[in-house]
Amino acid sequence: MTDVAGEAKRRRTFAVISHPDAGKSTMTEALALHASAITQAGAVHGKAGRRGVTSDWMELERTRGISITSAALRFEHRGHVFNLVDTPGHADFSEDTYRVLAAVDCAVMLIDAAKGMEPQTMKLFEVCRHRRIPVITFVNKWDRPGREALQLLDEIEERTGLRPTPITWPVGISGDFHGVVDRAEQRLIRYLRTPGGATKAQEADLTTEQAQAEWGGDWLRAGEEVALLDEIGADHDQKAFESHESTPVLFGAALTNFGVGRLLDALADLAPAPGPRADIADRPRPVESPFSGLVFKVQANMDPAHRDRIAFVRVCSGRFQRGMVLTHAATGRPFATKYAQAMFGQERATVDEAFPGDVVGLVNATALRPGDTLYDGPAVTYPPIPSFAPEHFAVARARNSGKSKQFRRGIDQLDAEGVIQVLRSDLRGDQAPVLAAVGPMQFEVVQHRLAAEFGAEISLDHLDYTLARRTDSASAELMAGQRGAEVLMRSSDETLLAVFTDRWRMGSIKSDHPGLVLEPLIADTTV
Repeated sequence: MTDVAGEAKRRRTFAVISHPDAGKSTMTEALALHASAITQAGAVHGKAGRRGVTSDWMELERTRGISITSAALRFEHRGHVFNLVDTPGHADFSEDTYRVLAAVDCAVMLIDAAKGMEPQTMKLFEVCRHRRIPVITFVNKWDRPGREALQLLDEIEERTGLRPTPITWPVGISGDFHGVVDRAEQRLIRYLRTPGGATKAQEADLTTEQAQAEWGGDWLRAGEEVALLDEIGADHDQKAFESHESTPVLFGAALTNFGVGRLLDALADLAPAPGPRADIADRPRPVESPFSGLVFKVQANMDPAHRDRIAFVRVCSGRFQRGMVLTHAATGRPFATKYAQAMFGQERATVDEAFPGDVVGLVNATALRPGDTLYDGPAVTYPPIPSFAPEHFAVARARNSGKSKQFRRGIDQLDAEGVIQVLRSDLRGDQAPVLAAVGPMQFEVVQHRLAAEFGAEISLDHLDYTLARRTDSASAELMAGQRGAEVLMRSSDETLLAVFTDRWRMGSIKSDHPGLVLEPLIADTTV
């Protein structure tokens, strides 16, 4: 019992969230570099001879230069075990990001120094607010021209309602970055570039006299701004941070590895360790309780040579031991864990035990879906991860009728992973399912994976529907034959969805049928 609690205190499980192109994948790689988990950082925008980003293992991710699917990286630093769950870097994959945020205890909010708080950043922040996930803010790309630091602090507070408390403060305006004042440790740190930013940036501590001699007016300005922060009391308060009232702020540049090591230390010092998690009845399950875990992601074919299916499980309580037989809460059936792995991007290693906060990959988990609970001992079920309301719809058909079996197998697999929502209707039949997506790029991923992994090329006929609502069988009968609307059944759970061309058409049909049941698919997030 004590061992489990002690191991839980060593864990830091977090995600990096940002608007696309804010540098999230570069930051993910830089953190792994500074923890010595890798020896050389890759790049999103590949220069000749440079490695790909560790967390972006899918071929489509490497060619497009964005994160499409979430991945888990596990490494150690200063006696702590870090579980970094990478999130997709495009708004079309918000649903995958939402699943990741159900599995972490802290988030790093990455802000572009030139663009500030962007729409996707705010949407993801709202999920953190709802889930009460503490947020550490990192102002990225300070080596490029951008806004003033004080202006960015004002925007953070105005847009998020969190009180910004800078841990570090930049010396030099955005685009002329020399180093930082570490307010927490009372240090002056100078950064020096390394070739291509592929290795750790060199750091050197300076005295105030050396800073004055080297940085001149930039040092004087930074000193005045730090004095202002001291005067207004913009100091870190751990209680306010953990209660989602304030956000520690750091400045740096992930591409050149400036300030990344300090962010890693801040995560070790400030990010909360795993604590009791509330079950579906809002009863907290202590970390010392027997094992329980939440499935937050399912991914097939990460290893093309084996074509297996892996369920990513966040350990919520107790000690996980490979080989233990757990109970699948959704079915009550036993689930054997003979093949359990720790993940590092696409790379894997057998894991014999894990503790609260860790992410375990369970191989050949065909019965598991995102949101499922596994447990040992007293029964527990954690709140399910809700599906987003789709806004894009298309009918999928196999281009080659001889590949119909591969087509169906691939569609079922992607549906189980949550890559796409698969809807069916008696009108079209199983050979022409309707794919429902949050964003259109999901269709591109489906086409790529069906062709690459299942050998089934598809054609897509896009439909005019733009919104969906949950309904019931009685309402489905009322809607039969209505123009600009249709009722489809979600394959994963047989939920009936009423889809409409637009809000006007939905309102018109509802006014004609006042008893119509139309419920939002997701009510607890604004993403």
